Amino acid sequence: MHYIILFLFTCQALLATQTIHSSVSVFAESSEFSNSKQKTQGKLYGAQGDIHLDAHEIRAGFEEAHTHTKQPPLREDLHTQKLFLRYGYALSEAWSFNLNTLYVAKDNIAPTEHAKAYGAGVTFVPHKKLSLNLTQFHVDYGTFHTRQSDVQLDFKTRIDEVRLKLTSLTHYIAMEDYTHDPFSKNADKNYLSSALKLHLHYKTYHLGAAAYMGKRLFAVMDEGMKIQHHAMEFDRTYAAGLGKDFGNFTVRLQHVYQRAEEIPMQNKNVTVRNTKAIVNYRF
Repeated sequence: MHYIILFLFTCQALLATQTIHSSVSVFAESSEFSNSKQKTQGKLYGAQGDIHLDAHEIRAGFEEAHTHTKQPPLREDLHTQKLFLRYGYALSEAWSFNLNTLYVAKDNIAPTEHAKAYGAGVTFVPHKKLSLNLTQFHVDYGTFHTRQSDVQLDFKTRIDEVRLKLTSLTHYIAMEDYTHDPFSKNADKNYLSSALKLHLHYKTYHLGAAAYMGKRLFAVMDEGMKIQHHAMEFDRTYAAGLGKDFGNFTVRLQHVYQRAEEIPMQNKNVTVRNTKAIVNYRF
């Protein structure tokens, strides 16, 4: 809880300067695992915020999760804490860059505790409806490393009263120094996955959907605001969400289905179902 208080205090201090627009979100998520040899169900909560100061953009987040495990083989339940920070600067209307850092502050079970990730990217906007972002991440998991290349293409348009955003996303992940660690030795050397995302905004309503295809492992997600640091090789992800605006507040509900393999024990057909509630306040 002290991380959230510090995070909100920092946001308030930054908002004391002149801003263009900003927002703060809090969220809670429940997870159900099927066919897993390690996990049964879990809870996650956290907060994120974004602050725009002229050409500068700052995004920060914190999340904490508690997951019930099967004992044996594990000795205790899982407890994780993660921190995220993203900085962006617009050089012009057409060009901007971003810097990312992520930190797994706590994980009492996986050897990826204290993992650190760093990213740098550039965005090109050739037209107000179209943008392209290229971001490169390097993740230090202690006993092994990954290099991740992301390509994201966004297209925005309007059909009558409906605003539409279509996103194409590709992740390429290269594993390094991973074969000597039992936690990661069954991984492939390279991973390639892609996604299509759709967001519709009609009056005060939001509708979103996404589908990921291809395998990914130890992936940095959500533009550097999420990291999947456990040894689960995902090959299917489907998501849907619905939201509504209430003045400056937006309330959203999301559901995500994922299929994975727990690679240390090569346990396939693990399914993960997540339900997430988000409350966002815009300044």
